[in-house]
Amino acid sequence: MKIIIGLGNPGKQYEATRHNIGFHVIDELAKRLNIPLTQSKFNGMYGISHIGTEKVMLLKPLTYMNLSGECIVPMMDYFDVEDEEIVVIYDDLDLQAGKLRLRQKGSAGGHNGIKSIIQHLGTQEFNRIRIGIDRPKNGMKVPDYVLSRFNEEEKTDIEHAVKKSADACEAWMSKSFLEVMNNFNGA
Repeated sequence: MKIIIGLGNPGKQYEATRHNIGFHVIDELAKRLNIPLTQSKFNGMYGISHIGTEKVMLLKPLTYMNLSGECIVPMMDYFDVEDEEIVVIYDDLDLQAGKLRLRQKGSAGGHNGIKSIIQHLGTQEFNRIRIGIDRPKNGMKVPDYVLSRFNEEEKTDIEHAVKKSADACEAWMSKSFLEVMNNFNGA
């Protein structure tokens, strides 16, 4: 089984914020693959289906961003999923809005959701798709910025990034993550 995990915060007030871009990718995949997220376990909302020969779970942790690992690791344990069988999708302040960066390992880079996952997994070695949201301008504080919505100029790039991230996840169903990484980095 492969688990595709989109990070974000639950609740209407966070729906269209920069920090919830991982949730947006999961929503896109749920539509494309016809996998409704109707099940709940370990404070996460998920759906499971077979895509070709691969069993796939789409997962939104509902623990709030900074505690994402509290949902993901129990889910992995319950379904007996190894570290290399997950991909985590999240926002990145250090990438231009709409740019993608795929990696198989790395530090948290200041992202609290990733810090939580690393802490609970006990390793930095797991697949990830980072989606650029840029850094705040005009002296805006980072917490306020990541919980703000995309402006009109950014929306086209962000929609493109969400679709490309979903494309990368779909490619991962039949290819190694390294192959996917080589094809999608910088998209």
